Amino acid sequence: MYPQDELLTILMEECGELIQACSKNIRRGEFSSKELSDEIGDVITLINICHEYDIFSWVSVHEREKVKREKLKKWSNLLAKDD
Repeated sequence: MYPQDELLTILMEECGELIQACSKNIRRGEFSSKELSDEIGDVITLINICHEYDIFSWVSVHEREKVKREKLKKWSNLLAKDD
């Protein structure tokens, strides 16, 4: 197994734990639990390690963020339409 394989496997596992924490927060009506913060922190840590392993570049991520924000403006109520 390559180090990148292990890294992506752990990232997948952490994303799954974040999904579960989100679901529990919705069911409980909580939106700022320590469990949710911990899982977000774990995912961010693994994302940063992916960058350290040159799996992606921040430039491409920031470009994609712009695209996603535009989609969210159109298809959700999360962002103001005029931003």
